[in-house]
Amino acid sequence: MAEPKPYHPPYTITAAILNLAAEIGELVGRLGVSSEQKLTPRLRRENRIRTIQASLAIENNSLSLRQVSAVLEGKRVLGLPREIQEVHNAFAAYEAMDAWLPHAETDLLAAHGLLMQGLVDRPGAYRSGGAGIFRGEQLVHMAPPADRAPDLMRDLLAWLERSQEHPLIAGCLFHYELEFIHPFADGNGRMGRLWQTLILRRWKPLLAYLPVESVIKARQQDYYQALAEADAQANATPFVEYMLRMLCEALHEALASDQATDQAVDQVTDQVRCLLGVIGKGELTTAELMASLGLAHRPTFRLNYLNPALDGGWVERTRPDAPRSPAQRYRVTEKGWLWLGGN
Repeated sequence: MAEPKPYHPPYTITAAILNLAAEIGELVGRLGVSSEQKLTPRLRRENRIRTIQASLAIENNSLSLRQVSAVLEGKRVLGLPREIQEVHNAFAAYEAMDAWLPHAETDLLAAHGLLMQGLVDRPGAYRSGGAGIFRGEQLVHMAPPADRAPDLMRDLLAWLERSQEHPLIAGCLFHYELEFIHPFADGNGRMGRLWQTLILRRWKPLLAYLPVESVIKARQQDYYQALAEADAQANATPFVEYMLRMLCEALHEALASDQATDQAVDQVTDQVRCLLGVIGKGELTTAELMASLGLAHRPTFRLNYLNPALDGGWVERTRPDAPRSPAQRYRVTEKGWLWLGGN
């Protein structure tokens, strides 16, 4: 009796997939060595925070980018305990990524254990019951029975180990297949995105810090639609095309930010540089800023420091609708963070 053929995820190479893969390769090349050198530890951390916040937001975590950053700095944040726990878990999982092999089941289960510690009854274990995916009250996907999930995942991991597909495509396929199998009681979406990042990282380490999840969050309904179309066709092609488009868009954004940062460094005045350094990740009043800068003359402070920083988009008010509020404070914008991360 002939042995069954090894499993291979069903998909079709289309012109769109070929063109997107070629474009992604070109964009990665353009980012190149100079971007890796600019990716300072601080900027790596900021990109990782963006990745974590967006991936959790897709799963209905309500914490903002600033709140996620504050949680990871050990600050008190007004939020649900579960949501705060999700942030700590996700950061721990992404930080542990370098030690994992994409095809190793023990690593996959360890990753789920980190992601879901304190959130589910059996973190790091496959589900023991049935699983259905609902959008509102509508059932959109019924996962395979629980007793099949471990073998299906082992077949998928074995395919990944021997696969000759380009990592760009292999990552998309694995992501889709994990969502289809739905091997865990909870955390399948964030596991799929984490594992695709791991596969991409082993191709190009720079991609470990590409916040593609932020782009997915902005196209969240398209994400679900691509999964539904792939399910309906019993073929992963729609999801592969979608994910490659998201990667492409994230790379375009990274290149634009890279160029903007280069231009920004030339445009920042010495006074604004000092102001950004004083504020850092805090929120300070005018009096606190002037004291830190050693200034006593308020008009000089506003003319040379604060107004150029506000006009240039480096700094923003915490109460933009009430600029003269006694409780007004100032904080660094995302544009300012990019500059701080590169310096």
